[in-house]
Amino acid sequence: MKLYPAIDLKDGNCVRLLQGDYNEVTIYGNSPAEMAKKWESLGGDYLHIVDLDGAKEGKGINEQAVRDIVAAVKIPIELGGGIRTIEDINCQLDRGVDRVILGSAAIKNKALVKEAIETFGPDKIVVGVDAKGGKVAIEGWLEVTDTTALGFCKELEAMGVKTVIYTDIAKDGMMQGPNVEETAKLVEATHLDIIASGGVSSIEDLEKLEAIHVHGAIIGKALYIGAIDLEEAVRRFK
Repeated sequence: MKLYPAIDLKDGNCVRLLQGDYNEVTIYGNSPAEMAKKWESLGGDYLHIVDLDGAKEGKGINEQAVRDIVAAVKIPIELGGGIRTIEDINCQLDRGVDRVILGSAAIKNKALVKEAIETFGPDKIVVGVDAKGGKVAIEGWLEVTDTTALGFCKELEAMGVKTVIYTDIAKDGMMQGPNVEETAKLVEATHLDIIASGGVSSIEDLEKLEAIHVHGAIIGKALYIGAIDLEEAVRRFK
């Protein structure tokens, strides 16, 4: 199981939101590049970066911070937030980002997903499936659709998508553990590489995720408040 330390960018800072609420912001540092180097030095093998301002505005906002992170580390980076077009994807890949995450854009514009897979290949495109009560949420989690997470994942698989990041919004930033049951349904019902996100708060949570055979787990707040020691987690799950 791969471990993905998370860096969320807002106004050029490293932050965490509570359940995706832009009014519930905790700042954990003003140098995303230094934070990226820290997680790399502790054994993180892939960084998960989200441009929160970009997700809200529908275009890349924290571009300088992304450039700084790419320049600071050797491990690969996946980036989401505000990536809406083929040009956006191309720009980020050219910049040195290893793969891009399509979020709201994926459910609103399935043709984009298909074109992105055909243009860049399935290893360069990840789709973020964010759910609330089993239904997909979009626009920085501000709008819940009628589409089920499982139904959407099956559609994505049929389009050639290989990797999905599944986030249960109710769990995100709450330190109450991930939604193992819903995540397991996606693992069992598809052949996708499922990366679990939201609520990972302890080594025990990671063990539960490993037991349902997820491809990877994103760790955010738990790293920043010291609830999970990344070096210990890497030793345990590599």
